Amino acid sequence: MREFTQAVAYFYNYLKRYWRGLLFAIIAVLVGTYAQIKAPVYLGQAITALATYLGEYLNPMTHHQASMNSFYNALWAMVFFYGLTEIGLVASGLITSRISAKSTGEMRVSLFSKLQKMTIRYFDTHQDGKILSLFTSDLDNIFNAMNQAIFQVVSQGLLFLGVIWMMFEQSATMAWVTMALTPVAILVALVIIRRARYHITHQQQAISRMNGYINEQVNGEKIIITEGLQQESIRNFDPFNEKVKEETYKGQVYSGMLMPLMQGLSLLNLAIVIFFGSWLVLHSGMNKAAGLGLVVVFVNYSQQYYQPISQLTSIYNMLQLAITGAGRLTKVKAEPEEVDQARGTVLPSLKNSVQLDQVRFGYNAQQEILHDVSIDVQKGQMVALVGPTGSGKTTVMNLLNRFYDVNSGQITFDGTDIREVDLKSLRDQVGIVLQESVIFSRSIAENIKFGKPSATDEEMIAAAKQANIHEFIMSLPEGYQTRVSDENSVFSTGQKQLLSIARTILTNPDFLILDEATSNVDTVTETKIQEAMNNVIAGRTSFVIAHRLKTILGADKIVVLKDGRVIEQGTHDQLLAEHGFYADLYHNQMVFE
Repeated sequence: MREFTQAVAYFYNYLKRYWRGLLFAIIAVLVGTYAQIKAPVYLGQAITALATYLGEYLNPMTHHQASMNSFYNALWAMVFFYGLTEIGLVASGLITSRISAKSTGEMRVSLFSKLQKMTIRYFDTHQDGKILSLFTSDLDNIFNAMNQAIFQVVSQGLLFLGVIWMMFEQSATMAWVTMALTPVAILVALVIIRRARYHITHQQQAISRMNGYINEQVNGEKIIITEGLQQESIRNFDPFNEKVKEETYKGQVYSGMLMPLMQGLSLLNLAIVIFFGSWLVLHSGMNKAAGLGLVVVFVNYSQQYYQPISQLTSIYNMLQLAITGAGRLTKVKAEPEEVDQARGTVLPSLKNSVQLDQVRFGYNAQQEILHDVSIDVQKGQMVALVGPTGSGKTTVMNLLNRFYDVNSGQITFDGTDIREVDLKSLRDQVGIVLQESVIFSRSIAENIKFGKPSATDEEMIAAAKQANIHEFIMSLPEGYQTRVSDENSVFSTGQKQLLSIARTILTNPDFLILDEATSNVDTVTETKIQEAMNNVIAGRTSFVIAHRLKTILGADKIVVLKDGRVIEQGTHDQLLAEHGFYADLYHNQMVFE
């Protein structure tokens, strides 16, 4: 019930702005439904008039023109109401299709906008495939339901109530006969729907997990091929696929049973109506022509009475998928966003220092990563952070840019706690060159200007020259207008890194973080990257995270982290003279250089 309530609230939030269109659609449905339930009355009158005419025709002494006039009048009225039914249903269908397309488009924009506001923690803890399934599987299911199912609920519900009302208007006895099997139909539907809902919900969860696995494998395809692990990848995929197949099968079996069962009950009900109606005509003493018309009317009403039940059960699967999808999207909507101070301090240019003061932090409450970490970075200094894998180097970077907030202690820029600073202001001051460079699907010029779209071409070219990538770009047929993407890039891994450095240089940040920017490249490319790094670092306060110690020998300060604690600080020469952990690390690394 909670999932259903969440879904209703979710749909209401996006449909309320279209209340005029929805009102018009409902009016069209009301007109069409009224015409649909009224038409059988005129069909019955036409049958009664025709039967009366035939009876009169067999008696030459009886004048039968009046019966024929009644027949034609009823026939034309029936045609008019059936035509009105089509007009009403078509009009409501066109309106609802347009509203469905617009509202799901807004849902997609809203979801994408929400993702842009969410914390890094969300992306760190959710697979890309699961996030993508929100846009594909869940939103597609919602669109299909809104376009084909949700408004069917309204129209079929109105038809159901209208048929009951009209049946009692015509004959209460025949109405009760027509409705006799309703408790059986409801009981059967409830039992099957309950099982179908269970398996459909689990089907969506299984699809999400499978998408996450597929995305992970596609991203790691080079490693899989290199290691010859294709067959193992397929074997590991099988359980995900089997779970989807199993839940889909069971969900479809249960939801697929509803329509034939309802149709079977409808046919059984039709037989009951014909039998009892015929018995009533023969034994109640009513006029035979009128009785025949009444039976024909209730034959139509019997079919119309079970039509909503059959229709609603047939679209149940679609509705349940939409409800499940709306529930998942509601959960995303409730996810916390980045905390930004409503009237946070606008951070001016860095004047004195950046400090980490007794910082403690853990990605979860059970495991603390950093323990009382204190680091002082003076303006203009280059501070290098070194240590073994898992020591907390990248975690420090995440905290400096407020991807995460400290558990205790504080990080300050010129004495101002960054938790009190306007986020945009902070990130305008902090530039990051990540270990893994990202190329967007657009031109090289747009990639470099990504952080500063207003930059001139001259500024862009100057940044590219500082990053040692200008000459390579100019060697391309279309130069800076060459279109690239992360999947189909003209750049090598090292050149992507140089492009990232150019992007950072162009934004001209006061404080710079370079996260292992020279990892996984050859010696020649490393030299180019190092030169570019020197260019971008020059005159700026910088924080460099590196495994290759030879790239940070000239740092003003080297901070050594181990197990989340600062164990040594000093210049390269000072740390070597201490013959401590850093000295061992340096000498061991030099053996392999």
